[in-house]
Amino acid sequence: MVGPKEDDGAIVALLERFRTRRLPRALDIKKKVDQGHRLDDNDIAFLDRVFADAKQVTPLLDKHPEYQDLAAQAIHLYQEITKQALENEKNG
Repeated sequence: MVGPKEDDGAIVALLERFRTRRLPRALDIKKKVDQGHRLDDNDIAFLDRVFADAKQVTPLLDKHPEYQDLAAQAIHLYQEITKQALENEKNG
């Protein structure tokens, strides 16, 4: 069984990917939907990847509760994006 110490490399890689790629892209999409725009195919594909990856990361978060607040904040951001995107679709 892989323990917390053995997870360090995966955690570092996930945090780096979030900081350099996922968060900036999510913030760009959030700004877009907040301005009333609809999601395009690339935005939807990005969100699909994020949600699929989240399912795979859940066991790691269960073993490392110190990262659960960060994960919850990220999930909240993605929920805000999808909620506003749905609203934009209804209005648009």
